[in-house]
Amino acid sequence: MNDNIESLNTEINGYRGHYLKAGSGPPVVLIHGGASDSRDWTGTMASLGDRFSFYAPDLLGYGQSEKRESGYYLAEFTDFLTGFIDELELDRPALVGHSLGGRFCLDVAIKDRDKVGKLVLVDTTGLGSMSFFGNLLQLFFWGIRKAFRLRQPYPNFLLKEGEKFDRSYDEDLRRLKIPTLLVWKKYDPYLPASIARRAAKLIPNVKLAVVGGYGHAPHKKDSEAFNKILGEFLEYE
Repeated sequence: MNDNIESLNTEINGYRGHYLKAGSGPPVVLIHGGASDSRDWTGTMASLGDRFSFYAPDLLGYGQSEKRESGYYLAEFTDFLTGFIDELELDRPALVGHSLGGRFCLDVAIKDRDKVGKLVLVDTTGLGSMSFFGNLLQLFFWGIRKAFRLRQPYPNFLLKEGEKFDRSYDEDLRRLKIPTLLVWKKYDPYLPASIARRAAKLIPNVKLAVVGGYGHAPHKKDSEAFNKILGEFLEYE
């Protein structure tokens, strides 16, 4: 890990939380995807740390943060992220979320919009249905880990009675006034770019950047292009 990136711990809503911190400048919170952890963002933190202060927490059940065998309700992740902003006393940070992490960033922006300065959604779940092929990929990787008795990289997701993992954000997107950036791979095997194009038509104050090629994580696979897009958006008033 880059020597300029600190590894720190804190307590959020009674949970033990771990996060990475780097840089100086306006605050930016980076939220990893559903099968990753905070280390996903070290390249971005190293590249743009001279312009922004980055905070990358491990979500509940991930990385070095608290792990509960029974799992967590979806609302707990959103509350954890809100609590993280409050605990570190961050003033309207930009929220940047990848995949499932993007969904939690969006939930915070909808629920507590006064806490968020800007919103960046990277190949984010919740804006549309996963492709048939994407579902097969998820099942395949789950089966491989199961067969070799490897730990799944995500906690058990719990649902309250009547709650669904997939929900419609359409009305929320139409009311979303926060400056928003959608960054998507042109050929995402899980979440087609058509999802981003549709969302871009609903969000009032939005920019859409489609990164060429195949994949689901432009911040890792196309880090130079991604960091340029992100840096320009974060600096734009």
